[in-house]
Order: sequence, then structure tokens, then C-alpha cells
Amino acid sequence: MANRIGCVPTYIMCSMPASPADRPAGRNLSVLDRLIAPADQALRTLFGVSTTARPYPAEGIAETLAESAQRRQVAALMRVNHAGEVAAQALYQGQAFVASDPATADGLIEAGREEAEHLAWCSRRIDELGGRTSMLNPLWYAGSFAIGALAGLAGDRNSLGFVAETERQVVEHLEHHLQLLPQEDQRTRAIVRQMSADEARHGNNAVSAGAATLPSLARGFMRLTAKVMTRSAYWV
Repeated sequence: MANRIGCVPTYIMCSMPASPADRPAGRNLSVLDRLIAPADQALRTLFGVSTTARPYPAEGIAETLAESAQRRQVAALMRVNHAGEVAAQALYQGQAFVASDPATADGLIEAGREEAEHLAWCSRRIDELGGRTSMLNPLWYAGSFAIGALAGLAGDRNSLGFVAETERQVVEHLEHHLQLLPQEDQRTRAIVRQMSADEARHGNNAVSAGAATLPSLARGFMRLTAKVMTRSAYWV
């Protein structure tokens, strides 16, 4: 159950950086100062325990996976999704770090809050199935932060375009996982369906905020890097 202070879940208060509007006025922060919040978030993502404001999507749904082979397969699929959420945290952090418009940074951080919920849901389901998360998560985080920062340096509209395209590809990936999951595994399917709905909304929000359409070469590179990560995370 999520800890709360008033109506605000503690993981939002403690694990997400302050928005630009909340930063001290009139103070020029050095690059090192500005790196403290992303570094803290990286440690919390990789080694902390996330809680969620929304209910666990699988709550109240009976467990139907009894065969060890099925449990291993589903745990591996959820390990891939967990690695993707680790990467999403880093992407949003990298983009927000270099965003020129405070409103854009705020939107990225807000989207990252829901991604933190997805991270917690995936982790919980993996634990239920007796699986483990990817040993390469630190690598996914570091690489994704760098990619997010590079996307952000291309300008806020291109950065939003990167979000929109990322989320479009993630929705495709999650819909594919729904086809791979056993039909009787309604617990995992409920989690993946909610994640897919959230990701689609994040992408639509980016488009509404003025996202630019990325060139086909950039979209192809994003798809290639995602394929490398998903195939590696399935096994390692």
C-alpha cells in the first residue's frame, strides 16, 4: 500500500526531482548542482523500492500460472518491461535536464512519475513469479540518460517528438507482449494493458504539446537500440 502525505504519494515527493518552478529563484545552479537530482533519481530507480499512488492493476485477480516453464517465460517478459521502464526513467531525466522550457521539463518529469509506477508494478510481478530484474539495468540507465540528453539538446520540439515516437514504439512492444502472454494469465495482462494505455497517453500529450515528427533515420535507430535492449534483457 502506498504511503501518503495528504493525497501525495511519498515516492513522488522523495524520488522525483523538483520541477523548475520549485527551484530557488535568483540562484544560478552549476552543472554539478543540477546533476544532484538526476543522480539521486538514478540511485532510487536502480536500487530503491518504488511505491505507487494508483492500485496495482493485478490486485484481486487470481494467480493462474502454475507451470514453472510458463512462470519463467512470463517473468522474462516482465524483466524486459522492467528494463524498459528503467530506460524510460533515464530518458525523461536526460531530456528534462537539458530542456530549455520549464513547462517542457515539468511535463517530462510528470510523465516520469507514472513510469515509476510501471517500474514498481513490473518489479512486483517479477517477484510474484520468482524471477529477477535485468543485471544490465545500470547500463540501460546510463545509455538512456545520454540518449535523452542528446534528444533534448536538439530542441524542445524535437525532444517531444522523441517522446512521442518512443511511446508509439513502446505501445507496439506492449501489444506484442499481450500476444505472447498466456491467455489465462490475467494478472500480468492487466498490468501490461494499463501500462500500454498510460504510454499511449504520454505520446498523445507530447504531440499535443507540439512534438516534431522525427526523420525516418532517427526512428529506425530508436527501433534498433530498443531491439538490442529487449533481446538482451530477456536473458540477462
